[in-house]
Order: sequence, then structure tokens, then C-alpha cells
Amino acid sequence: MKIYTRTGDDGTTGLFSGERVSKTHLRVEAYGAVDELNSALGLARALGAQARVATVIIAVQKTLFTLGSDLATRATGKAAIPRIGADEIAHLEDEIDRMTAELPPLRTFILPGGTPAAAQLQLVRAIARRAERAALRLAAVEAVNAEALVYMNRLSDFFFTLARFENFLAGRAEEAWISGA
Repeated sequence: MKIYTRTGDDGTTGLFSGERVSKTHLRVEAYGAVDELNSALGLARALGAQARVATVIIAVQKTLFTLGSDLATRATGKAAIPRIGADEIAHLEDEIDRMTAELPPLRTFILPGGTPAAAQLQLVRAIARRAERAALRLAAVEAVNAEALVYMNRLSDFFFTLARFENFLAGRAEEAWISGA
């Protein structure tokens, strides 16, 4: 099987529904941002994330594939694909709560950094916010699975907490941001 199809040479791409849209379409931007997020998350794991963090990363990466296909398919369409739902949202919230219970209380803003994996997870957090903004732009003009948007809203909190957890497990202190310093 060849990796290239030549069907996108005209600047269009195919959705799961079979519909062809411009590669600049808001839907393509939204699921493309999730693809970028997933790749950046893989880099965090490759940079030597702690074993407990790496296990969580793999699970979220799999869900990000579901999120990407969800965004690539109109919410009102008849395509039979898995959708993000309450279970995926609850999973993120449970993971945030579990990690937060082990972390020292957050008393100030912290600077992104620490281990290479934690620093990458902070970048992942920022990419997650951009992906959410892309999905919200799409949702302003077309139907989008509402639970996918909720899930995306949880992602930045999740990745922030995961970055802190990575540093905690590695024994790296967080660097506080001090205004004017």
C-alpha cells in the first residue's frame, strides 16, 4: 500500500463521511491540532517520562485518536465512529484528582520546566489550549460533539497536572514565578 494517494493535490482532504473539504477548513484545523497535540505528547514520553506518567500518556494518546476522528466527523453525520463521551471526561478528572492528591499544594504560579518530559508536557498543555480554540471556532459554525469540547477543556488542566506529577516523581522542585523578580 502506498502512503501517498494524490487525492489531496488539489488542496482538499477527505472526511470520514467521504465528503471532501479544503485543507484550510476549520474542521481540518481542529483535528490537525489534535494530531499535533498527540505527536507532542509522544515526544514527552520519548524524553524519558517516569513510568507512571508514561502509562498515563499512552492511554491519553489512544483517546486523542478518538477525539481526532470525532472532530473529523460532523456531529450530525451518520458515520459510525467512536465519540468522546462522559467516560473519557471522567477519566481525565479522575487522573487529575489522583495526581493532585499526591502533589504538594500549589501556592503560586510555577515556571514551565523541570525534567525534559515535564517541560514537554507544559508545551503539550499550551498546544491543547490551541487545539481547544480551533475546535471552538469550528463549533461556532458547525455542529461539534459537545462532550468533545468539554474533554478538550479538561486537557490543559490535565497536562499541567501531569507535568507537575512528572517533576514530583523525578524529585525535581518546581520553580515559583515571582512577580517583578
